[in-house]
Amino acid sequence: MVRLMVAALVVGLGLSGYAWAQRKDCGELKGEIEAKIKANGVEKFTLDIVDADAQVDGKVVGTCDGGTKKIVYKRG
Repeated sequence: MVRLMVAALVVGLGLSGYAWAQRKDCGELKGEIEAKIKANGVEKFTLDIVDADAQVDGKVVGTCDGGTKKIVYKRG
């Protein structure tokens, strides 16, 4: 019984790690985030895609392209 539980845990962690490591396209993720922001009633805002190591004003709301880029939100 313990072996079965350990095996299930290993498989579950392996699959979740695989999903986390997949690269998300920046344009696709930016569109998803934009739709969520608009659904919350915000009309004036910008979303910028920048390098992951860039210093930016605004709030980082997502990462994409395997962590090489980030999406920054500014209201107004």
